[in-house]
Amino acid sequence: MDIARAMSLRELNSFGLPAQAHTLVRLRRDADVRRMLALPELGTAPKLVLGGGSNIVLTRDPQAVVLKVEVPGARLVAETPEAWIVEFGAGVVWHDAVTWCLDHGLPGLENLALIPGTVGAAPVQNIGAYGLELADRFDSLDAVDLVTGRSVTLDKAACRFGYRDSVFKQDPMDGGLAGKSVITRVRLRLPRPWQPVLGYLDIERRMQETGIAAPDPRTLYDWVCAIRRAKLPDPGRIGNAGSFFKNPVVSAEQCRDIIARDPHLVHYPMGDGRFKLAAGWLIDACGWKGKSIGRAGVYERQALVLVNRGGATGAEVVTLARAIQESVYGRFGIRLEPEPVLL
Repeated sequence: MDIARAMSLRELNSFGLPAQAHTLVRLRRDADVRRMLALPELGTAPKLVLGGGSNIVLTRDPQAVVLKVEVPGARLVAETPEAWIVEFGAGVVWHDAVTWCLDHGLPGLENLALIPGTVGAAPVQNIGAYGLELADRFDSLDAVDLVTGRSVTLDKAACRFGYRDSVFKQDPMDGGLAGKSVITRVRLRLPRPWQPVLGYLDIERRMQETGIAAPDPRTLYDWVCAIRRAKLPDPGRIGNAGSFFKNPVVSAEQCRDIIARDPHLVHYPMGDGRFKLAAGWLIDACGWKGKSIGRAGVYERQALVLVNRGGATGAEVVTLARAIQESVYGRFGIRLEPEPVLL
């Protein structure tokens, strides 16, 4: 465990926004959490858990103690005829975990390649892309209670996964664990035999372009990486938090109403009869692609991504986001909800 004071967070958030932590604690094992909680000046203080910093917009200096989770490790826990169970430390970079699995002959995460962030943050957000969500591959996780210091193991049901949601984002008054625990290890269940997840437009286009109707895991991984790189900016070069807004879910009636006015609406049917709308399409239709407010802008290749054009503040990002929300609501009657946490 390392404790640092007055630490800049600019390099620890993928948007590259300016903020300073009065106290930053680096955690590399469960015992570090308990040691930190035992310190009088830190134990009862509010906590902000920071993984890869890819799902947060810092608009001010955090008043809480910032916990930087850096738990390492990758291993195959179990192998059965039905699945491989793999475990990663919460501090492992998510894309590195996907690649590690493929390199060790353990496919199943290909559609989630290149999603920014760490393994520990993946269940919090229930990350997803190209027809797959983390919940589809989740087995269990270990976490430490930030009040008692006790270790707990949560299964899929206990995590209460939803669309970009989990128990770790939900209010403690409603049984949630927001701000109450820190994830230290995550176990994933990779089904056997492997079956590709192909029901997504961009992947179907790749199949048509290449003539490959049954891609193997490495080919699917390469496709997803290429698709993401073509659409999304590298946070190492252009500050961003990936997809900024959730794709809204509407009733069939609402979907038909919008299509009647905008026939080119990009939408996807869901199993319950509702439809998921492409938030990026809605934003683009309102003319925001490539536009800026101050030093925050909308990425030229993908309207769903807000970027730091250089020296942007969190306030500028929030101002831009709210202007987009108002624009989309005014045209479509739909309220877009941000994916990242606005602090």
